[in-house]
Amino acid sequence: MGLRHLGRELALKALYRIDICGGASSDDLAVLFESFAAEESARKFAVALMEGVRKEQVTLDKHLADALEHWSVKRLSRVDHNIMRIAVFELLHLNDIPTRVTIDEAIELAKTYGDEGSGRFVNGVLDHIAEVNELKGKGEDRPPAKHD
Repeated sequence: MGLRHLGRELALKALYRIDICGGASSDDLAVLFESFAAEESARKFAVALMEGVRKEQVTLDKHLADALEHWSVKRLSRVDHNIMRIAVFELLHLNDIPTRVTIDEAIELAKTYGDEGSGRFVNGVLDHIAEVNELKGKGEDRPPAKHD
């Protein structure tokens, strides 16, 4: 999972740069990802996350808005917003990654780029989204069902 952790960080950095610069072309993004010192598999995972988040942004923000209830998505910091977008994309579209891993990784990113409070906030929102979408056990090995 170490390469995926690095991939999440690279995707977060790319999304942040896109937000700051107001968008980016495919060529700009290719150059950006090549500038990150990382193994190819981490870069590929980062590209898949970043492209998925960009493609599904409206849907991801809808999930976040529903989960935030009394908050406006616009009030989130850009970093927390993108951390949660990446995590929600993973929860909804990457079935091989366990829900708990996705949420724990998002919490760690929030703590790294924010603080303890950011980590708790991200945890609460993502737990709610996982519960509402019945994703609590996604990706976990489960013992085979017993048949009578």
